[in-house]
Amino acid sequence: MIPTVSVTRYVTPLREGGSLPGIVEGDDLGTYVCKFRGAGQGLRVLVAEVIVGELARRIGLRTPRLVALDLDPAIARYEADEEVQDLLNASAGLNLGIDFLPGSFGYDGQVAAGETVGAKVLWLDAFTANVDRSWRNPNLLVWHRDLWVIDHGAALYFHHAWGGGVTDPERFARQPWNPDDHVLGASAPGLPQADAEISALLDEAVFTEVLAEVPDEWLEPVPGAESADAVRAAYVSFLVARLGTRQWLPSAEAAAR
Repeated sequence: MIPTVSVTRYVTPLREGGSLPGIVEGDDLGTYVCKFRGAGQGLRVLVAEVIVGELARRIGLRTPRLVALDLDPAIARYEADEEVQDLLNASAGLNLGIDFLPGSFGYDGQVAAGETVGAKVLWLDAFTANVDRSWRNPNLLVWHRDLWVIDHGAALYFHHAWGGGVTDPERFARQPWNPDDHVLGASAPGLPQADAEISALLDEAVFTEVLAEVPDEWLEPVPGAESADAVRAAYVSFLVARLGTRQWLPSAEAAAR
């Protein structure tokens, strides 16, 4: 599992998006962006963050270190903002912590991504069906002149249909991905090379390792997968099925438009 760190202090909210993430300090003296389990998006968004973040790391993309933040709601006593108090009280237990990158800034196109890195980001977003990397919301940071990928909660949308039971992985495997408004569409000529390189790095064993990083308590049981291990196996089957096809991978020409 990703390392567990206890929250020692809530610092300030990041009023971006609907989930109201916040900056917190941990007992390891680290500073983290905390994504709360009590936010409206639910636990599956945290699961997607870990899966896609760890896949990004394994294919050679820079992404902040992830930890599980153990939150005692008693911290809410010291917070004046009632909305934040409610969120802290609703988030007892393990939350997602993303290493805070001091001095980083949002990607605005002024720093070149590089075709190799850009194509890998395109590939990852196509593979995980990430719909949230447009100029409206790039979800990219520049830190020490390098590009870092963040915020993957909108990926792996198939798990939001699991309320009635695990669905068919082959349907996700065939589902196309639309690159039209992707922020790094200009890197599309590198997609064939990225596909060849990344495909050699991923397989069922790697997906199993990635799913082992997800805390048990975030893996909500569903019909057909009543235990954390069964839910992990369901994710692995979906990722393996997707990797075995290429209907989801746009052509370099389509991605560059």
